[in-house]
Amino acid sequence: MAEDNREPLAGASALREALWALLPPTKEELVPELGEKVEPGVARLLREAAELFCGGRRSECLQASEAVLDYSWEKLNTGPWRDVHKDWRRVYAFGCLLKAACLCDEPGNAPAVAEALRVCDMGLLMGAAIHGDVLLKVAAVLQAHLRSGKRPGAAQEQPSTKKARNDGVSVPDVASERPVPRLRCPSLQHFRKQFLAPGRPVILEGVVDQWPCMTKWSLEYLQEIAGCRTVPVEVGSRYTDEDWSQTLMTVNEFISKYLRDESSDVGYLAQHQLFDQVIGRKYIRLYSPQESEALYPHETHLLHNTSQVDVENPDLERFPRFAEAPFLSCILSPGEVLFIPVRYWHYVRALDLSFSVSFWWS
Repeated sequence: MAEDNREPLAGASALREALWALLPPTKEELVPELGEKVEPGVARLLREAAELFCGGRRSECLQASEAVLDYSWEKLNTGPWRDVHKDWRRVYAFGCLLKAACLCDEPGNAPAVAEALRVCDMGLLMGAAIHGDVLLKVAAVLQAHLRSGKRPGAAQEQPSTKKARNDGVSVPDVASERPVPRLRCPSLQHFRKQFLAPGRPVILEGVVDQWPCMTKWSLEYLQEIAGCRTVPVEVGSRYTDEDWSQTLMTVNEFISKYLRDESSDVGYLAQHQLFDQVIGRKYIRLYSPQESEALYPHETHLLHNTSQVDVENPDLERFPRFAEAPFLSCILSPGEVLFIPVRYWHYVRALDLSFSVSFWWS
């Protein structure tokens, strides 16, 4: 019979000591004065939560910190993000810090520690830096503790059984299309003169062979090192789909629920991009900025850099000029890096379960 996963993790007392060492020793230091934008009642409740924590009344502190989080969450989600005052983000971060610390007090079981880590991640994503990025330090301690506390037979989130695959996935005949040029290990000067400055796409080979991810990364590896971390995720194949949304979930949840072969809209960015393929293959088409009219961009400002055309199944009655638009294409394989110049329209479709890493710069 599997062990009860609510058992205290090994080293629970060591976890508390490690966390307490990161926290300021007094309630005044734990929650300093907040800005005038914070309502007095909320500031008072937050100070009371700090006092309860320092007084060892953890369950009462947990309730108070959750009330602070509920109220500040409403402030964070009312109106545009740019209009959210930093003081409310600090309030949310302090609430997350207190709640996470309370969750790890007793009894130190795996679900409580995992929830504390989720709370820290929420504070890192939605809050502001406090006490020298203490939430980042607390999250690192919690994650290390969770990984070291695994026990044989314990109820754990099981690794995904998804495998890289191409069954049922159509592979384009790129031999009949105009290929993206390739270059192996060019000098920086050559790359800058021949491709960066004139804005010409190119596939760079051999430039990331030394990256550890090229040999380490797999679904199992990513779940092992980051499966319990909460991250922002875009759900849906295309920005223009009605069911497209943004949400927060753990890496494990994303892999088990949403990771699948997908295509994207065709769109462009106002920055240069290096698109580094790590796992699996992707089919990519590139259209020059000069072909923008033939890509039929959406007329709204929000989607002005996104095409209305379904690239591999275009409606040529609605978008007749698209048929004549020239493009470059490639199948990007692991270890290859595609340089996409600024404002180049690009369409991407995964041929296998795949991971890529992108860098952007102006």
